[in-house]
Amino acid sequence: MKAKTIVLALATASLFALFSSAPASRAQDASSVADFYQGKKLQIVVGYGAGAGYDLYARLLARRIGAYIPGEPGAIVQNMPGAGSLRAANYVHAIAPKDGATIGAVDRQVALSAALGYAANMQFTADEIVWLGTLSSYADDSYNLWVRKDAPARTLEELRVPGGPRLKVGGSGVSSGADTMALVLRDALKLNIDLVKGYPDGAAIALAVDRNEVHASTAGISALATRPQWLAPDGPVRPLVAVGRTTRHPMLPDVPLASELADDDKARAMIKILELPYQIARPFMTSSGIPSDRLAALRKAFIATAADAMFLAEAQKARIDVSPLSGEEVARLTSEIAQSPAAAIEHMRKLLGSDSPDNR
Repeated sequence: MKAKTIVLALATASLFALFSSAPASRAQDASSVADFYQGKKLQIVVGYGAGAGYDLYARLLARRIGAYIPGEPGAIVQNMPGAGSLRAANYVHAIAPKDGATIGAVDRQVALSAALGYAANMQFTADEIVWLGTLSSYADDSYNLWVRKDAPARTLEELRVPGGPRLKVGGSGVSSGADTMALVLRDALKLNIDLVKGYPDGAAIALAVDRNEVHASTAGISALATRPQWLAPDGPVRPLVAVGRTTRHPMLPDVPLASELADDDKARAMIKILELPYQIARPFMTSSGIPSDRLAALRKAFIATAADAMFLAEAQKARIDVSPLSGEEVARLTSEIAQSPAAAIEHMRKLLGSDSPDNR
């Protein structure tokens, strides 16, 4: 009986020590994180040039996120365009110091590229990406094909005529939404589209449309915050088809969804794969292998910033969608891409991979 009493006393003491030390452990972790970030600058690497949609979201984040990270570091934005943001994604994942001081704003299609494995120069797989979250899940956005009003083909009907007039659509890289959407619409909906590659980002493609170098661009409504004339009724372009939504956008009720136009199972499966990344429309990642306490702090700060009153006011002024998801939710959605029908995945891999710079 005495032995049992001693064992019980020891067990009780151990449990008491465990629970009483937990708050102290958390405080120590927070102190360690604060010590690291204090006086530092958080580097936010953007996979596109200044003025593009991803750049706008990154700069809004940079102005407020430091206030929610222990140690309150400053934040600087560095633009690193190239290969549809794959250059920036590779840098953040594999080259930047693995200390939690670097995050990346990359194209939503990076997740699709990684899941399908069609970019030979990608230095990571889908399950190796460390997501902080996304600032938009496209709750109030729509990704559209914007076509000049004087283009050779101005309606969907004209675009679908076999041997009919063709649209030159600007593209910016194998992992970009611009290229992916153009190629999938050409294949799934039989649109007469020619992809013109080589532009660094969406802003450069939009300028090319204005100059009539190309006839069309693919872009979200939020990406046109710096180009309001495109949204005006008397503007130079019109949206012909949209992706990334289950219903038509209230601002564009007459613009059909690609899913409405798909007329067979193969086309519908391709469009579904195309649209999955739009639920992680403005994703941010960080380096693999960073300390777990710093990753937790960054993820917590990311979501807190998305709810910050000043951040939301600036986002509203810029007319961009803020509908955040956590890093864990982004990882879950990314994994859904790999669970698509095998035949559709293989077709997408061949379609997009054949356009990769590595295969030209």
